[in-house]
Amino acid sequence: MTRITCAAVWFYLGVMHAACANTDLRGHLKYDANLQRYPTNSLYQTVFGNQSLDQAANARLNVRWQQTIWSLQADYQLAAVAGDRYRQREQLPGPSPQRAFPDDSQRLFDLTHSISEGQDAALLHRLDRLHLGYAEGAWVVRAGRQAISWGNGLLFTPMDIFNPFDPAAVDKEYKAGDDLLYGQYLYDSGADLQAVWVGRRDEQGAATQAVASQALKYHGFESTWEYDLLAARHYDETILGLGFARNLGDWLWAGDITLADAEHAGWAGSLVTSLSFSSQRYGRNLSGLIEYFYNGFGVSQAGYAQLSEAPDLLARLRRGELFNLGQHYLGASLSIEMTPLLIASPNLFANLGDGSVLAQLVLNWNPSQNTQVTASFNLPLGPDNSEYGGIRLEENWPPARIEAGLFGQIAWYF
Repeated sequence: MTRITCAAVWFYLGVMHAACANTDLRGHLKYDANLQRYPTNSLYQTVFGNQSLDQAANARLNVRWQQTIWSLQADYQLAAVAGDRYRQREQLPGPSPQRAFPDDSQRLFDLTHSISEGQDAALLHRLDRLHLGYAEGAWVVRAGRQAISWGNGLLFTPMDIFNPFDPAAVDKEYKAGDDLLYGQYLYDSGADLQAVWVGRRDEQGAATQAVASQALKYHGFESTWEYDLLAARHYDETILGLGFARNLGDWLWAGDITLADAEHAGWAGSLVTSLSFSSQRYGRNLSGLIEYFYNGFGVSQAGYAQLSEAPDLLARLRRGELFNLGQHYLGASLSIEMTPLLIASPNLFANLGDGSVLAQLVLNWNPSQNTQVTASFNLPLGPDNSEYGGIRLEENWPPARIEAGLFGQIAWYF
């Protein structure tokens, strides 16, 4: 299949924007830096020493054109990465390969082009969204690169099988897109039926059915309940899902249950359930949640050193569908409006199986209408050979332990 280059498509979109009055243009500029400390007994000391510093910058230009029942969306990115993790990307230990920047090698179309790749930094540009849409009456159809989010999980998302976010990610503004066909039928009752086909390429670059996805999801209502029914074929595995949500007074109770016929483990079930609220206290907006997650592909603490014997877990880690090694997790988050321009969000992620936790404090400040400053402090705690305390990848190796980390980002929107 012919590969599409970013430059040719973007030139066409620029001409289209200049000619069309029905075009919306917006975007942002972002710069972020991440400082991570490592203790003396950490495996990462052999790679980075006491600390690593990484920086990234990206410009995003979003174009949307609409004419009656037709629409076209294209989101262009110019991104640069630099720092220690990029420089040492080939030497990083861990159960999954490290990606220094976006990669379209296994997407159906190659919409990413490397402008420059050096020893210490890289510059690239890409199209993160490029899809044609049709919407009339009860029907919605879109074809091209786009993002799909499913499920009721707020931190952990077992039903969201298409590029979910890491539960501890700070910037969740834009999800990575996939090349897919999407259809939706809207019922008069408010229910809807969605169908998705995602095309991908295998490691040899061939577009095959074995790495594609097909999924149907129905969202309906029954009395005071909302529910989701999912049936999917994903990387040659069958996935069934049931989701639910309902109000319990001032709280919202929601969750998902999935069953996957995994290649090696057979049928494996995962579960997420949460209670969340939003209210005003002492004249300030306040929201929070508590969430339990059972990872049906996770291993016990004793199995961390034998991750090679958990191929279904490793496959999902490599594809970016899972981010946790264990089985039982508890997550909690609180969002507090300190002032109308400053939001503080303390978060906690606990592995109940090995007793380790990740404590996180995120601050969001809006100094002006178009500017946002974000900072986060991350502190992993736990015993030796625990997920957040540092696992031992091999019996005689030191643990892959990290200490406190700082993340900062400044964004300007237009």
